[in-house]
Amino acid sequence: MTMPTSPLLASPGVFEVLTATAGHAPDALMALVHELAASLGRAIDAKDPHTLAHSEEVAEVANFLATVLGLPRDVVACIHVAGHLHDIGKIGVPDAVLGKPGSLSPDEWKKMKAHPAIGAEILLPLTCFAQTGIVEMVQAHHERFDGSGYPLGLCGQRIPLGARIISVADSLSAMLQARPYRPAMGFAEAGREIMRCGGSQFDPDVVAAFAAVAGDVYRLFGSCRGGSLMP
Repeated sequence: MTMPTSPLLASPGVFEVLTATAGHAPDALMALVHELAASLGRAIDAKDPHTLAHSEEVAEVANFLATVLGLPRDVVACIHVAGHLHDIGKIGVPDAVLGKPGSLSPDEWKKMKAHPAIGAEILLPLTCFAQTGIVEMVQAHHERFDGSGYPLGLCGQRIPLGARIISVADSLSAMLQARPYRPAMGFAEAGREIMRCGGSQFDPDVVAAFAAVAGDVYRLFGSCRGGSLMP
């Protein structure tokens, strides 16, 4: 498998940034960052009635896929945190839009599509997030490999690696949850959709990693859902 490249690999590790900033043991600080990110993710999910434990699922699946891809420990940790926080920008989306039971109007869709940029603005003042690529991952998690995503229309390797991984985890979690306008997909159907969109919506290397460990990802979703296996 060809390994995708990422600016993160040439950036200061989250552990070094945290230690330099606060002067404390990096593992203890990383645990604190993860706890904070997980708590914020749960707050985001509580705001959107359709997302259940979406942020936790995205964080755990993205963390697993990043590990499968053989990325360094610091990079995996950043992707894990960004997974918890990827939808934090929904704080800035009106509740009427988040909770609408039907299709969004063009104006409502514009407001929804603003959430990656809003999330990046929220996190940018936090030095450890800005210097380790977490802000960029949050901003780019709705970019598409073929360049047709948002908010910047990035394509291919220009999309941060963490965002490419989170995109797969995010789409899987979304497809496996029921929405007012459609039922939840089964895991096999959702997996086929991920693989069908490799090279267009998703990084084909990330899709290949998912395909190689799909059974483990299936069990991981079950663990996130209290041990309940999906169809």
